[in-house]
Amino acid sequence: MEHGGDLLVLGVLFVIAYVLGRLGKLIGLPSIPIYMIIGLLASPHVTWFPLSFDSLDVELVAIFGLIFLLFTLGLEFDQDEFFGNARALLISGGTRLLINFGVGFAFGMMVGWGGREALIIAGMTATSSSAIVTKLLIELRRLANRETPVILGIAVVEDVFIAIYLAIVSVVISGETDVGSIVLELAISFTFLVAMFALARWGGSLVSRLIQTRDDELFTILFFGLAVAFGGIGELLGVSDAIGAFLIGLVLGATRFRARIEQFTLPLRDVFGAFFFLSFGLSLDPADFGSVVVPVTAAVVLTLVLNTAGGQLIAWINKLTPAEGLNVSAMLQNRGEFALILATLASAAGLDPRLVPFAGLYVLSMAVIGPVLAVNSERAGAWLFGRRGRSAVAPDAERDRALALAEAAMAGDPLAEEVAAGERLDTVPVPVIEDTVPDVDSALEREARRAEQARAQSDGLTEDELRRAREVDPEY
Repeated sequence: MEHGGDLLVLGVLFVIAYVLGRLGKLIGLPSIPIYMIIGLLASPHVTWFPLSFDSLDVELVAIFGLIFLLFTLGLEFDQDEFFGNARALLISGGTRLLINFGVGFAFGMMVGWGGREALIIAGMTATSSSAIVTKLLIELRRLANRETPVILGIAVVEDVFIAIYLAIVSVVISGETDVGSIVLELAISFTFLVAMFALARWGGSLVSRLIQTRDDELFTILFFGLAVAFGGIGELLGVSDAIGAFLIGLVLGATRFRARIEQFTLPLRDVFGAFFFLSFGLSLDPADFGSVVVPVTAAVVLTLVLNTAGGQLIAWINKLTPAEGLNVSAMLQNRGEFALILATLASAAGLDPRLVPFAGLYVLSMAVIGPVLAVNSERAGAWLFGRRGRSAVAPDAERDRALALAEAAMAGDPLAEEVAAGERLDTVPVPVIEDTVPDVDSALEREARRAEQARAQSDGLTEDELRRAREVDPEY
């Protein structure tokens, strides 16, 4: 069977995606909408574009992309952050999710496509894209901002919500009508969730011993096999392949090999994830956008209004300034991979076919609007709230210094480790800063402590493995 032509077209599409991605970075545009646009242009429904590709040819690879997107999400889940600050996180993140999901479900019912479709729409509009949020925090150098721990904490709560929501929605959209069967499927789903969360919480050392090997090739094959296998287990148990991959990622993230797994996983996620977004774009038909443009426009406006107001509520709950609340809302406006995953599940379950173009146009809109708002949120906050309402953060030079200290701690610098432990802060030269700026050392301590925690997770690796792990830089 000849594949030369298909390989050539696919390779050219990814080269075009690279070029557009480089251009998109100039305005802070993430990669997700670019891959989708390339897929849309190459779909059989667009006749004027010179290249065409069949989505069936990349269907299996796209499934790997879905699995590794959720596997990485579970791998990066911060259990210590969640269980250590569960009450505060649940108040902030839970309040936001409750409002967003409730209003989203009401909106979905108003759209009139059906109750199960409304449940899917509520999930699409309720949660942000942790991948885009994390990337923007790094690229905009906001890791030292006072509101950043709140943003990351909300992302952690949303990860937990996604796990529970997927377990429920997979049963609901399956079409099962017998009450006994539904209860049994939900019981199986939650037993699976609780067992895997318990294993991640208390079985990290045991799993570490089971997967320990110094051979990089065999180590990669092992976690790849586990991710795919648990995706299959999740599908067989009725909780979807996505949640199965998330849960095994959660378990492996609790081991002392987390940093090493990330080192090999992130490139796989980037490549397979690109296939997933490309495949989704290939499935879109621009002719279908006309039937969903009104509900998508309403959903975008609803998302912007709810998240902006929610940012101020979160700021009030966490004693942040209004400008910091605006930063929170701008970061959390982003929507991405989870909405597309839900659309894929809905399509496989035979729900209203308009959900696919709805998700595509909604994600394309929010994945462009969200980063633009995030880039300009600090400037907008200063203009709206004045000097007193500005985000109480250190200047760029101090943020750079905090990040440099964090990197030094990752590299095992003794001075950085002492700063992370709260010692020898007097030896770190601190420039004179206006009284309106809070103590910079607190930002330094926070960043160094986070880096030290990340470095501690790499125990048991060789020096060469540690060096490679430190070079990991998430692309999404």
